[in-house]
Amino acid sequence: MTPKGIGLSANVQEYLVAHGAGIDPIAQELIDVTVELGPISGMQVAPEQAAFMTMLTRLLDVEFAVEVGTFTGFSALSIARGLAPGGRLLCCDMSDEWVSVGRPYWERAGVADRIEVVIAPAAETLAALPEEPTIDLAFIDADKRSYKAYYEEILRRLSPKGVILVDNVLWGGRVADPDADVVENPDTANIREFNDHVVADPRTAQVMLPISDGLTLITLAP
Repeated sequence: MTPKGIGLSANVQEYLVAHGAGIDPIAQELIDVTVELGPISGMQVAPEQAAFMTMLTRLLDVEFAVEVGTFTGFSALSIARGLAPGGRLLCCDMSDEWVSVGRPYWERAGVADRIEVVIAPAAETLAALPEEPTIDLAFIDADKRSYKAYYEEILRRLSPKGVILVDNVLWGGRVADPDADVVENPDTANIREFNDHVVADPRTAQVMLPISDGLTLITLAP
C-alpha cells in the first residue's frame, strides 16, 4: 500500500495526489515495485511528500543535499530532480539491497550522476564530512533512536539557507497518545524525545507539518 497522509481517507488522498503531486511514469513504477515488496513498503515516502521535497529543493537552489535513510530510492529521486545544476546528493544507508531497487530508476530519470551512496552507519558517514556549513538540504528518515545524533551532525554543517527535513514525527499519531505502548513500540518514545529536543533547541526554528506521517522543517534560528 502506498503511504498516505495521516488521517486522510483514501479518496481524499487520491484527490490530493491527482491535484498536486504530479507523479510521472518513472516515479510511479518505482512506487509500484516497492509496494510489491510487501508491508515493508510502508517505509516509502508518500507521493505528495516526494513532490513537496522536489519543489523545496528547487526553491532553495540546493547544491549539496544529504539523505539519511534511502530505502528503495523514491525520496532520493525526488530530491535529485530538484537539485541546482551541478548539485549533488549524498545518500546514507545500511542496505545496498534496498538501494539497488532504485538505481535503475535514477538512471532512467537522468539523475544517477548526481547521487552518491555510502553503505555504512550514517552517523559515521556524517561525522566524516568536512565541518564547513555546506548542507543546503537534509532529509532524515532512518532508525528513530538515532534521529538526535543525525540531527546534531547535520546541524553543525547546515548552510545559512539550509533546511533539515525530518520524517515520521507524528508516528501514526502515537506521539500524541498518552496511552501509546512505548514498551511494545519504543520508537514512540524515541520520536517524542527527538521532537522535544528540537522544539527546545535555541539554535533552530522549526515547523511541523501533517504531510504523510508528519514532516518537520528545521532551519537555523533567525
